[in-house]
Amino acid sequence: MIVFPNAKINLGLNILNKREDGYHNIASCFYPISWSDVLEINLADDFKIELSGIPIPGTKEDNLIVKAYELLKNDFDIPPVHIHLHKVVPIGAGLGGGSADCAFAIKSFNELFSLGLESKAMEDYAGKLGSDCPFFIKNKPVHVSGTGNIFEPTRLSLKEKYIVLVYPNLHISTAEAYRGMVPKIPTVQNKEVLSQNITAWQDQLINDFEHSLFPNYPILSNIKSKIIDSGALYASMTGSGSTIYGIFEKKPIIDFPEQYTIYQAILL
Repeated sequence: MIVFPNAKINLGLNILNKREDGYHNIASCFYPISWSDVLEINLADDFKIELSGIPIPGTKEDNLIVKAYELLKNDFDIPPVHIHLHKVVPIGAGLGGGSADCAFAIKSFNELFSLGLESKAMEDYAGKLGSDCPFFIKNKPVHVSGTGNIFEPTRLSLKEKYIVLVYPNLHISTAEAYRGMVPKIPTVQNKEVLSQNITAWQDQLINDFEHSLFPNYPILSNIKSKIIDSGALYASMTGSGSTIYGIFEKKPIIDFPEQYTIYQAILL
């Protein structure tokens, strides 16, 4: 079985307050994009995972796909598998690539082993492995609250608009992003801004992490400015960084240094 775990972008990201459990409540909109890894899972005599593509930090045992397999194995009598993950989506880039790998693995195990799990059950398993993981089970645009685990459907569609994503090969950990963050309630709610025409988003649809990270990494604000100057309808950092994206009406032509990772696609 071969699947293609795709990334997502954040349309706005407000850090509202810190919870007693140490996590933060957020408000955002998660929107799936086509930038994808490649995940192959087949039945085998012994469990094995192979990794290729972009190097992944940590041990193989720490990989969320392995943790997803072990989580399901605790509840179901599932056989060994051979897993091959080819990593394409940048890591530490705010794109949710690792979370997508985890969720797509759960969906693949469910189908491969005929476990009969409904979406809600798979979301519950995914939620034990990471805040962003449950989103990729249904993989549809949603308004997000809580720690990123409460979803509300949205009719928002960016169909046929172009997106350009620029990753300057800069890894930013979630811990670093939160270090300089001061939570606050926005004057205009994320969901309210997204109900307006996209031309009104730029000054109101905010990723709060830009305030804490741009002063430390001027390269990020420079990329955002270049994308806006190139005619983007809206530009922002996604997640806790460091990818900057721009949404365009037509396919743009923008030159960035060769060492940057650039991805262009039509939004679905």
